[in-house]
Amino acid sequence: MNIHELTVEELYDKIQDKEIKPSEVIRAYYERIEASDETIGSFLFLNKEDALKQAEHLDALQAEDKMDGALFGIPMGIKDNIVTKDILTTCASRMLEDFNPVYDATVIEKLNNESPVLIGKQNMDEFAMGGSTETSYFKLTRNPWDTDAVPGGSSGGSAAAVAAGFAPFSLGSDTGGSVRQPAAFCGVVGMKPTYGRVSRYGLVAFASSLDQIGPITRNVRDNAKILNVIQGQSDYDSTSMPGIDADFLDGIDKDLTGLKIALPKEYTGEGIDDEVNEAVQNAVKTFESLGATVETVSLPHTKYVVSAYYLIASSEASANLARFDGIRYGHSAKDAESLEDLYKKTRAEGFGDEVKRRIMLGTFVLSAGHYDAYYIRAQKLRSLLESEVKSVLSEYDLIIGPTTTSPAYNIGEKTDDKLKMYKDDILTIPANLTGMPALSIPCGLSSNKRPIGLQILASHFEENKIYNAAYKFEEKCNLHEELKEIQKELR
Repeated sequence: MNIHELTVEELYDKIQDKEIKPSEVIRAYYERIEASDETIGSFLFLNKEDALKQAEHLDALQAEDKMDGALFGIPMGIKDNIVTKDILTTCASRMLEDFNPVYDATVIEKLNNESPVLIGKQNMDEFAMGGSTETSYFKLTRNPWDTDAVPGGSSGGSAAAVAAGFAPFSLGSDTGGSVRQPAAFCGVVGMKPTYGRVSRYGLVAFASSLDQIGPITRNVRDNAKILNVIQGQSDYDSTSMPGIDADFLDGIDKDLTGLKIALPKEYTGEGIDDEVNEAVQNAVKTFESLGATVETVSLPHTKYVVSAYYLIASSEASANLARFDGIRYGHSAKDAESLEDLYKKTRAEGFGDEVKRRIMLGTFVLSAGHYDAYYIRAQKLRSLLESEVKSVLSEYDLIIGPTTTSPAYNIGEKTDDKLKMYKDDILTIPANLTGMPALSIPCGLSSNKRPIGLQILASHFEENKIYNAAYKFEEKCNLHEELKEIQKELR
């Protein structure tokens, strides 16, 4: 039995049936990580000593038939911008390279209540700013499907770990596509829930009105299972919504007959790779074969979303990152001659180029004389886009399209062309600007065997519709066997 090939549900059933001990599962994952992650670079920190102790405790509970918890004994990986008590949380930045939080994020508390085992913290773009995991201060992460390719970002370590068989599930954060884009590049399933569905308390903020934590898994059912656990209101997060908890496995196998799906023409037009378009058209045929109706619609404001997003996100980032001043926590520059000098040296030394670039842009946008011209206009466009998407979803159940404009590109290919990399977010950004849920699911392979992702978007708090459509699609079209072959090559 190859433990790393088992899904969350399969692992859970085998542990519950006492076919395997939690400690055997955890040891098997560490053996695989230690043998192969030097090639992939998905983890920044491994929690091995504590994880094995916890697993042995779970072994004792298993022997006593006290296997409480929906994730009892299941290994998990966590993106390194979600705080974990007494475990390094660096945001892949020199600024926080020695930061040990004194509390757990709400999502970690919710997960811990279900008895999983944290195996480690995963690499990312610094402070979640990037689309390739190439801006990490510590290491480069590679795509398990092709180690010459990027895994996507900013949750590249989280997606790569799931794809490589280093974790059955991970948590990432999504500000402009940072769960869905790496999920697409790595051939796995990634969900950005509705804004407010999952508490952001304990997520190191990038852009507070856009950030959302979401699960990355190998299949749709596992994804729904993890979202069941992490959803819910937090007393410490005023943006988390009360009374909206749902069972995302309920109705997941429902027939799709009569489902109405919209495909915006802007999502398959200029700038979209031919192989991506072909995969999406094949996905349309699959949905139609399942009884759904797919019709072409228009979202004309799509062409403005990248500009609006980077103005809003950078503005919020410049405010959020002001707290890193070298005084309270994090990196502090030496030999500063004044308070102002301390600020300057600390931020110059602690932040990487991409973070500095966005802070500078955000500060400019929020400055006197530019606020109305840029920030206010971007927020107006945001409102127009939401109205436009809501109008489509008043007539259709779902919106589909490619997750990314192309399959994963090569490492270093876009590092010198930031505008080109920014423009690649055009398909994922609308879900963040509108706060709507969206999921990426594999829908094909390119000619060079790199995964292609299909994005499914729904109205606020209608994740059940997405999971239902994705699950039925996955039954007809998936990359599970191809993914197992990729994992075997990493042995």
